[in-house]
Amino acid sequence: MGIKKKRGPSISVRNGLRRMGDDIKKARLRRRLKMTIVAERAGISRETLAKIQKGDPGVSMGNYAMAIFAIGLGVEWMNLAAIEKDFTGQILDEQRIPLRARDKGKPGI
Repeated sequence: MGIKKKRGPSISVRNGLRRMGDDIKKARLRRRLKMTIVAERAGISRETLAKIQKGDPGVSMGNYAMAIFAIGLGVEWMNLAAIEKDFTGQILDEQRIPLRARDKGKPGI
């Protein structure tokens, strides 16, 4: 049996993380915050913040979240996967709704 090679993130994910990292860096610079200050507020190392600003996919989502919050960008991103915004999932659910409901405890009449 061969060794399975771990697949990295897709190009779309890598590009999105790079863009997010760049936006985090720009927001930090606009606020004139030093990396050491943001890292300290976020509870991460300066090196981890540098990786975040480069869009490193190896950094945990929690660290990205802490950096975003430490810069003062709020918590709006937390609604990214909100169930009420999952329109595809809602359509799929509607397609699975049975035409009639039965009481599982009683045989069909």
